[in-house]
Amino acid sequence: MDLSSLRPAKGAVKNKKRVGRGPGSGNGTTAGKGNKGQQARSGYQRPIIEGGTVPIYRRLPKFGFTPPNRKSVISVNVSQIQQWIEKGYVNDEIGVLDLKHLCNASNQDYFKVLGNGDISSSVTITAHFFSKTAEEKIVKAGGKTTQAFRTLEEASKVNGLPLEEALLRPKAKVVKVVKKKVKP
Repeated sequence: MDLSSLRPAKGAVKNKKRVGRGPGSGNGTTAGKGNKGQQARSGYQRPIIEGGTVPIYRRLPKFGFTPPNRKSVISVNVSQIQQWIEKGYVNDEIGVLDLKHLCNASNQDYFKVLGNGDISSSVTITAHFFSKTAEEKIVKAGGKTTQAFRTLEEASKVNGLPLEEALLRPKAKVVKVVKKKVKP
């Protein structure tokens, strides 16, 4: 068997339908397109019909959509942290500012530590989110996890507190005050 002996399966290749070749062919005159109208012209494309539902081109926003309350979360694996320690980029304490510089992130980003890989050094990590496996591996290696509540940008706007303390301060819950109407 070689390339010259290869053939398509029987019935896989069919001849093109030749239309407009006279009345004897059965597809002469209008070439199977009926009489006049948009569908008889070149360039016609059948529209996507979805029955009674609103079609997809009306359901979707026209110029893209980004949710206004979206959080930009950058994930960092435990194996990455171990590599940074081995290369000497960080010491026994890793803060949000260190993560920002090492991940080349912005001040609006949140950081999540994931449990992919292993960690052998005891290190204190401050991040916004931790997966369960990452937290277990860090504690098992003799380290500690601290949760930050604010991004670097939000922490810089807190008056009267240093950046490290402002990161760890939880955000106040916004309570909506509803005025009750007094019955006369």
